[in-house]
Amino acid sequence: MPALLPIDPASLVRTVKNRIAAAVYPKIYEARARVPRYNLHEQAKVFCRLAEERGLGDVSLYYWYHTVDLGAGLVTPGTHDYRRSLEAFDFADDMSGMHVLDVGSATGYFSFEFERRGAQVVSVEVPSLADMDRFPDQEPKQIIKKIAGMTAGQSSYTSEQFDAVFGKADLESFYHHFVDGPFRLCHGSLGSQVERRYARVYDIPDTDLGSRQFDLVFLGDLLLHTMHPLSALAAVAPLCRGRLVIAQHLPAGLGSRPAALYAGGDTVSWDHSTWWYPNFACFEQILKKFGFRDIKVVGHSTGVTRPGGNYYDRVVLHAVR
Repeated sequence: MPALLPIDPASLVRTVKNRIAAAVYPKIYEARARVPRYNLHEQAKVFCRLAEERGLGDVSLYYWYHTVDLGAGLVTPGTHDYRRSLEAFDFADDMSGMHVLDVGSATGYFSFEFERRGAQVVSVEVPSLADMDRFPDQEPKQIIKKIAGMTAGQSSYTSEQFDAVFGKADLESFYHHFVDGPFRLCHGSLGSQVERRYARVYDIPDTDLGSRQFDLVFLGDLLLHTMHPLSALAAVAPLCRGRLVIAQHLPAGLGSRPAALYAGGDTVSWDHSTWWYPNFACFEQILKKFGFRDIKVVGHSTGVTRPGGNYYDRVVLHAVR
């Protein structure tokens, strides 16, 4: 008879809490949506009106992954609001003089936060949606359909705006509305000096960034969207001379041996761009191979996506040279 794995009480409590939260929050957010001040679509209308009044143009078709406070009452209607869980990431309050690489920065919340704390920041995103990982037989335009499935009910889009964005299989305009436009608007509104670069994570060493060194490298919800997370880590690890921070879901039930859960199958119908969930032991052994001596969990970033009320619990890993 195989030996039973020891039960971690803290992990068990967290699992129970997460399951309760996953069941309760969608109902709470459904009720909150009936109140205008909490309704994300109403907030987006106000945001778009204020943005246009301030000369920022028509941003009604922009997708806001992050909630970003642009000042003077202008706050992007983001699906993810990390402001309340920021302490869980255990970033230094004063990052003056630090060089930071933020890979897969989306709307740019973390890039702008690093800059606010004094760092010099490079933000990296894919050059186009065609550069997102996919199976070889999938056409780039299929990515739009995949993202549509993930975004349905999880954005500030009304049904009309959703159809306007996803109804056209135009990768270039879709990339502008979904990725680059929102970042550029925040960048300009904040007067930011964050350096924006374009490359797949695997190709970063082949750019001039490959010859640079960073005190902190941040991978937030990135590796799970790579088909080859080991290659992705191999690309960025040599650029990190200090601290590597990874934030993403860690799977339960894989035991204490290094393992990874394949999530790219058909079990989750709404998510078609997630591939692998390594457990902590897997991350620990890989990162030690890349020369990091101290790997530990420093916190949990928890929150609820808007407007659907999906609860998430992401582990924050720090790896130090």
